[in-house]
Amino acid sequence: MMDKAKLIEFVRPYYADKDIMHNMWHIELVDKWVNKILDMNYYDVNIEHLTFATYFHGFIYSHEDDVKTWLISQGLSDEEISTIVKISYESQRTEIPESIEGKILHDAHLIEGGKVYLITKCLITGSVRGQSLLETINYIEENILDKSTCYLPGTMKLFKDANLFANDFITELKKGILID
Repeated sequence: MMDKAKLIEFVRPYYADKDIMHNMWHIELVDKWVNKILDMNYYDVNIEHLTFATYFHGFIYSHEDDVKTWLISQGLSDEEISTIVKISYESQRTEIPESIEGKILHDAHLIEGGKVYLITKCLITGSVRGQSLLETINYIEENILDKSTCYLPGTMKLFKDANLFANDFITELKKGILID
């Protein structure tokens, strides 16, 4: 049985040096949206695997061995560990996640924070990374807007609305700041 307090204690150091849009608060926000998605529809999921993957998804790619070692110490089987690692990676890949847990985590990661959050997160992240506003706008247009897809019926409209809002926001922002 998963001990969430131990899970949080394990993952917290891995998020300590992340930027403000990808730190522990981000993980808690994604976890909140995972639960909202689960409330939208009945999905037959392994909630423990999904929760573990939610908390690992922000550093699995750089500390997979640490995650596996910790999961072993928690008494999980090799099969469970393999599944959790797979779900963690599925949340950030461009390919369609194979597992329902991967789809839920993927979609929660895209819709975290609701309609206005997509553009807010992009603007803050660009600033934190030292980009100019125009560099951030260009990055958003080239890499973010209408570039991802949600896979669950309940999340598709939410993400579409977020993209529409972000497109309108960027259009209006550019009108106000670009000099002819």
